[in-house]
Amino acid sequence: MAPLPDGFSYAEWNATYNALSFGIAAMGSATIFFWLQLPNVTKSYRTALIITGIVTLIATYHYIRIFNSWVAAFEVSSKDGGDYAVQLTGAPFNDAYRYVDWLLTVPLLLIELILVMKLPQQETMGMCLKLGIASALMVALGYPGEIQEDLAVRWFWWKLSMVPFCYVVFSLMIGLSESTSKQPSPAAASLVSAARYLTVLSWLTYPFVYIIKNVGLAGPAACMYEQVGYSLADVMAKAVFGVLIWAIAAEKSAVEESGKLLAK
Repeated sequence: MAPLPDGFSYAEWNATYNALSFGIAAMGSATIFFWLQLPNVTKSYRTALIITGIVTLIATYHYIRIFNSWVAAFEVSSKDGGDYAVQLTGAPFNDAYRYVDWLLTVPLLLIELILVMKLPQQETMGMCLKLGIASALMVALGYPGEIQEDLAVRWFWWKLSMVPFCYVVFSLMIGLSESTSKQPSPAAASLVSAARYLTVLSWLTYPFVYIIKNVGLAGPAACMYEQVGYSLADVMAKAVFGVLIWAIAAEKSAVEESGKLLAK
């Protein structure tokens, strides 16, 4: 964990402060919403919705820790009514919370999608295992480069982490396309497709944020762009994605309940 660079402007500090605060609010409110919706979906989809809430709950906890660490690392003050000055306190900013969060939540994100699709049991088990391991490996390979300043080392670990990343993206785009078309209604199939594409879109943000320091940006500006970029990507990949998981569960529950009523 490298020390924070000196020289933050108030705007750079405040942008990160607000992005982290937004992350807490989005993840926390999403958790409450998902778990309140449990009685409104059938038993088959409650596990997926519970996992969705667990993902955002874990993210809420880690965003609180990151936010508190960010605040503790700086002293922000204004003298004689002038502009706010931002100074380092010497306390470390622990950004490793992000990787701990991703290591726990990224496999769960893929598992909740597989579960809500309600594939055959053997296919469900196989996809959960393969995608869960690949996504955890992706996160584990990315961390050693994230904490390095040496560009060659950062590129090396970035390239390694992109191998399981590409496997997961390929599985989402190609491997699950046939299963998507077998959903019980056109609306459910459309929502599953949207969830797959949102996952890919939000995940594509992470490798580009990762290489911010590799392409010439440095100092406080690079740090700010990293924190804001990762925060926005997390909200899309967890809270917004979770809303789609709930919508899929709700739609498929309605279709199944309608089928039971017609059968009677």
